[in-house]
This record gives sequence, C-alpha cells and structure tokens, in this order.
Amino acid sequence: MGEGAIRVLELAGSPAAIGKAHGSAYAHDIRRYAEERIGLVAGGSWSGGPLSRDRVLEIASSCLPHHLAFSPELTEEMVAIGASAGLSAAEMIIVGGFTDFVDTVRGVVGGPTPPEVLEDDCTAFIVPSSRAADGQGLYGQTWDMHDTATEFVVLTDVRPDDRPRAMVFTTTGCVGQIGMNEAGVTVGINNLTGVDGRPGVTWPLVVRRALEQETAADAMNVIRNAPVAGAHSYLVLDAQGNGGIVEKTPTTSAVAPLGGDPLVHTNHMLDPSTQGVEAERPAELVASSTARHQRAEELLEGSGVTEEGLMALTRDDDAICQISSAPFHIESCGAAIMRPATLDFWAVWGLPKDNVYEHFSLAESSR
Repeated sequence: MGEGAIRVLELAGSPAAIGKAHGSAYAHDIRRYAEERIGLVAGGSWSGGPLSRDRVLEIASSCLPHHLAFSPELTEEMVAIGASAGLSAAEMIIVGGFTDFVDTVRGVVGGPTPPEVLEDDCTAFIVPSSRAADGQGLYGQTWDMHDTATEFVVLTDVRPDDRPRAMVFTTTGCVGQIGMNEAGVTVGINNLTGVDGRPGVTWPLVVRRALEQETAADAMNVIRNAPVAGAHSYLVLDAQGNGGIVEKTPTTSAVAPLGGDPLVHTNHMLDPSTQGVEAERPAELVASSTARHQRAEELLEGSGVTEEGLMALTRDDDAICQISSAPFHIESCGAAIMRPATLDFWAVWGLPKDNVYEHFSLAESSR
C-alpha cells in the first residue's frame, strides 16, 4: 500500500466564510486546476471544437443566473471560493462543474461529441440493508477522472451556520461531489454524456443542495427538479435504508428506486428515456463502462456485504480500479464508502489499490 493521506479541510460559518476559507486554503491549486480545465474546453478536446477563452467564459457566465436561482447560498459559497483564489464566478463554474459544463458548451455551439471525450468516470453502488452484514445499508464509489485531477482531491468537513453538517469528498475549488450529512443522507454521482446540454445548474451545487435534506426522498426530489446544465446519475441513500438512482439530464429524468438488490451505476444510461439523449461514445469507453458495471454486480452477489468488502471492490484490478493509460488517461483518483445509519465515512486518496482507507465519523462532534 502507498502512504498518501487524503487532505481534510474543516469549514464553518456563513456561505461567504466557508467559501473564503476554502479558497484561501487552496488558492494556488484552484487557479492551476481552473486553467487546466478552461484550456481543455478552449482546446476543443472536451467540447467539440476550439473556442476562445472569452467565449468559454461567456458560456459559463450564462449559467450563473441559474445557479443563483437554484441556491443563492451555495452560489455565494462558490463565488467566495473564487474571490479568495483570484478567480471570477464564471471560472468557478468551470473548475467545479466541468463535466456538466462541457455538455453545455456542446449544446450551445452545436459541436459534435469528440471521439476522445474523457467522460468515463466512476463506478458507484448502493447495498440495501437486507444485503448488508449488519443490516445497515452501504454506499460506495470510486471517483475517476483524468489522471491530472488526483492531486486536487480533498475531503471537506462542512459545518454551515443554518444547514446540516456534511462530510464531502471533492476537489479544490469545487463545493462538493460525493458526501453524507449528519442526518445520514448520502449522495454520489456518475458522469454521463448527453446531447441536450444547455445553460443551467452544474452538478456540484445539485449534490450539496441534496445534502441539505433530511431524507432520501427529499434529496431525490431536489435532483429530479434541478434545472441542470448537463447529464449525471445521482445515487442516494439515507439512514433508514431508503434511496435509489436518478438519471438526470437537462430534458429528461428517470428514477430507479432501491429494492432488495444492490444498485450499480457506471457511465452509460440505463433508462430508455435518458438513453434517447445519450451521446455516442468511443467503443473503448462503452466497453469499460459495461465491464465495470458487470464486475460490480458480480462482486455484490450474495448477502453479508461489509464496508471491507466494498473497499475490496474499489480495488478490483479486473475492471473497477482504473489505471491511467493512453489515449484517455482516466484514473481512479480516490474513493469513498459510507454507512448512513451509523454516520461512518471511509475515504481514500488516489488509487484505492495503492492506498489505505481512512475512517471519519459524523457522529463525533455532531451538532
């Protein structure tokens, strides 16, 4: 095993205070990450054709009113992160919501989905209470992205003045990607590739808004009704063992409720309604997504699933733990396992197969 430890950043107070502390702590990283992502969009490898920097930021700015209408508080936090790092609101929309934003760019400029598009990210799974060893449901996933993203991974312990505390796996400059709040509501994601992108709310704000809820049902309603900019699947589980998957695009929404069998999601759309707006993807990425989905289902067969078993699943080198290789350079940059009923959270930085999971608890010092 390697010795890489995940960075932990404690944040508290008002949206402005939380954002300022986040931006101040990682200003250099955030600026570097922003430049990399803006460059990817402008260069056309993710967006279907080259664009000027000004045009990229213009499209990002068109998303800002949707963020403000959806959550003024989370938008204030996002803007404050940027202000502390010397970046504009438009730049922050790109650095945090990149994979939704590129859907928006393609929708606005009418560009094709390029064959080298790198949207093959994450293997996620929900284990119902009936299949867990201790009768308490589990959630887990890898977080996969271009290998240059690994260094930016961070775990935030967010304690807002007037909203639930949450532990959030994310990257520097992003308000949230995968997390669990003190009520046990857990939210994770997979990236999807849609053709119906448009100016709207990028997915990190949807995740954090869902983490403000008290039940899985309420969190799933937030997701279903969000005016999103691009396509993602959102996986939800709560302390009572309720949950499911929401495949959400700007023009479609499909829900798969959690029953007696584990739910698995990778990077291809599963519902016929969402498949109608799925972009064509390279054959290698389709094969990867299908193989990871099948392998996760295979590893989750039977009962008595434990958190250690899920950690082993994320380390699976047959399909799930992705190692960077040409031409896509996708890597499992980290992973998270959560047990909402007990508020236990395990996170690992970098390749799960090479590093040690660390344990955190929202039950400790919880308000």
